[in-house]
Amino acid sequence: MKRDPLFYAKILLFGEYGIIKDSMGLSIPYNFYKGAFKFSENACEKSKNSNFHLDKYLSHLKSLKADNTSPVELDLVAFESDIKKGLHFDSSIPQGFGVGSSGALVAAIYDKYAIEKIDPEMGISKDNIIKLKSIFSKLESYFHGKSSGIDPLICYLNLPLLIKSKEDLGTVALPNESTSGKGAIFLLNSGQPGETQPMVNIFMERMKNEGFKSMLKNQFTKYNDACIKAFLKGDIKPLFSNLKHLSALALENFTPMIPNGFLHLWEKGIESEAYYLKLCGSGGGGYILGFTRDIEEAKKHLEGHNPEVIYRF
Repeated sequence: MKRDPLFYAKILLFGEYGIIKDSMGLSIPYNFYKGAFKFSENACEKSKNSNFHLDKYLSHLKSLKADNTSPVELDLVAFESDIKKGLHFDSSIPQGFGVGSSGALVAAIYDKYAIEKIDPEMGISKDNIIKLKSIFSKLESYFHGKSSGIDPLICYLNLPLLIKSKEDLGTVALPNESTSGKGAIFLLNSGQPGETQPMVNIFMERMKNEGFKSMLKNQFTKYNDACIKAFLKGDIKPLFSNLKHLSALALENFTPMIPNGFLHLWEKGIESEAYYLKLCGSGGGGYILGFTRDIEEAKKHLEGHNPEVIYRF
């Protein structure tokens, strides 16, 4: 019997909120966390809960099919039968932490139940990437109210993705990781889950303000896109110069999205230049993303917060 594939977490390195308004984005798989479909007869509370929520999602998919609004043909008969047999999504991906828990689930459902699915192992064209993003956007919107489709796309392809605009995205090679490098990208755990929808609502409300809209268009996009270009080239000096601006902009303009108790750490990073923090996903809780030229130095400033290194350079 073929083993069900694993679906990994993802991290949006750059582009949080900006990709809603067409700035660039760079997202990478994060293989530390993962999920897969399993069956169990003697189910524990966690698997029973997952099975219950899969059944609720099935009802949503049935209503899409009945309304003729489903973005893809799914074998819902097989899905329902498997749910009755105890199907659950066994996942270590923390929910509400901005690392793609619902994205991995949606990718797994598409992989297992889509009829005539687009198979990345057969080679993936730009057109198919756009098509998958559109499908995943509609399937994942159940969880967040609105979804770009990027998270499940990353989880499904398990490849880094460069987003140039809503209609221009593709896989990209990252600079070679140096396991002995002093520089690092890391995660900080805020200790509390965040909810995407309320944060996005705050952002959309702020977009009605001309000053905020101008900041996003003229400053955020400029520094965000410069960070991506520098990171992909492995060009450290301009990367950190632009990161400092990006971190300061977030501190000034995205304060409600920064988890409680982290404003001081955020300021401390900018002032000391030992590290720079930015949002990981929509914020409000979950993880915070950090960048440093010297991880050992950063750890001294972040004592008690246990930075989780995800990439070294």
